[in-house]
Amino acid sequence: MALDKPGPSPSFWKGKKVFLTGHTGFKGTWLSLWLHSLGAQVTGYSLKPATEPSIYEICRMDETIASYYSDVRELDSLSAALCKTDPDIVIHMAAQPLVRESYADPVTTFEVNIMGTVHLLEAVRQATENGSAISAVINVTSDKCYDNREWVYGYREIDRLGGADPYSSSKAGSEIITDSYRRAFFHPSGSADPIVPVATARAGNVIGGGDWSKDRLVPDGVRAILKNQPIRLRNPKAIRPWQHVLEPLSGYLLLAQLLTESKAKFARGWNFGPDHASSASVEQLAGILCEEWGEGAAFISEMNGAHPHEAKYLNLDSSMARQELGWRPRWSLSTAVAHTAAWYKAWHRQEDMRAFSLQQINEYLKGGE
Repeated sequence: MALDKPGPSPSFWKGKKVFLTGHTGFKGTWLSLWLHSLGAQVTGYSLKPATEPSIYEICRMDETIASYYSDVRELDSLSAALCKTDPDIVIHMAAQPLVRESYADPVTTFEVNIMGTVHLLEAVRQATENGSAISAVINVTSDKCYDNREWVYGYREIDRLGGADPYSSSKAGSEIITDSYRRAFFHPSGSADPIVPVATARAGNVIGGGDWSKDRLVPDGVRAILKNQPIRLRNPKAIRPWQHVLEPLSGYLLLAQLLTESKAKFARGWNFGPDHASSASVEQLAGILCEEWGEGAAFISEMNGAHPHEAKYLNLDSSMARQELGWRPRWSLSTAVAHTAAWYKAWHRQEDMRAFSLQQINEYLKGGE
């Protein structure tokens, strides 16, 4: 399905100074690469890559963007880096992103995901008080910020926030904190336009080449396949809104443009989820991945054993982004998996993955299933 509007505008992004936290991660690297290709001047603030291999290092991102390797829990360091950058646009993606890790280390999860948000927004507040003209701020949270009742319909932006596990509740907290800063400091009651337009973005379960995080279906699956082992599924019947990483990133870029141009109109929370047909069980996605990969790839379901609680059903309603932003998904689930498998195969063949990733971005912009 094609977008109602063209993709990110090179004329808008050319020369824009973008401050991006979490730029060394899976999603952060893809966004850094895309922004640089559009002509933006990207400054990243993040810890060094957390995985080995690392898509950030494979795509040689240090050659093209400026980086601060530091922690969002360090307010003074974050504030100094943001002020020195004097950005036009701020995108906050730094996070502890794993549900199972949040059970193992809830303190760090809450520190990074909640206080990291506080520190980013406080740094923006201090920068604007010192004369910085930031035109848009986007805080990327998660579809898991909703109080999941396992309903069959998609969660809307007006639905209740919450979460049983530390990761989900930390993302709900990040949303609440953002709304507080928006109303208390960036758009005080009675003012026509915000001092800084601030929005949040909630995406589905992203897949794509270059993710090597632990306890995620595709990275775990690729690791197993490359070892000639079956993919082991711990929660095969769980249903998730799967989407290629470029889908929500295109939404973030479009939202930043519209925030800059229309300010208060778009300063709120937004869902960027896939079409309903792209919601599938873990078992179904594993089957598509194995079929796409070929070469004897297979999976087995492990229903037994003690595992931390994870939601069985979760879906997003992205009607508001479709109607008000003109954003729509471009790739079906099968297409998303095909491009994901192609990326990992190219990496295994030791191709130039920076060039390959840019090629996939260009293919995405052409649209189609």
